Amino acid sequence: MTAADRSRGPRRWFWRRPRRRGRLAANAPAADAGSAIVEFILVSTLLLILFLGIVQLGLVLHVRNTLAANAAEGARHGANFGVDPAEGGPYAQRLIAEAVPGRADASCTGREIAGDGDIPLVEVTCQVRIPLALVPFGGGVTVTVTGHAVKETQ
Repeated sequence: MTAADRSRGPRRWFWRRPRRRGRLAANAPAADAGSAIVEFILVSTLLLILFLGIVQLGLVLHVRNTLAANAAEGARHGANFGVDPAEGGPYAQRLIAEAVPGRADASCTGREIAGDGDIPLVEVTCQVRIPLALVPFGGGVTVTVTGHAVKETQ
């Protein structure tokens, strides 16, 4: 050891930063090169499927709520005085065709039923199949909703 080396103090090799070769650290194995890209693709694919599933659920719930509102409106129409309760079904079908684009295939039926205490009610039941377009491998969901209204009498 020379006098110049002693004046600097003892060598502390553990304080040094590792030398870098390109973008990888010197101690990183070469097998890990490019693994970040693969991990990103795998995680982003899962997140995309999850996101599309949530959007599809929102669309199905929106269509279901619209169907329920139109079935209730059809029941109120069929409950009017002087209107046949069976007319509530076609009325609800027309409302669904206007409110939900592409849902002209809904089938709605209206009938009169007896409620609690023999109160006359009109019941309109609508059924529609909703395709699951955003979710991979999704066939579709059949949604059935029912609307009720008290029948007007004299």
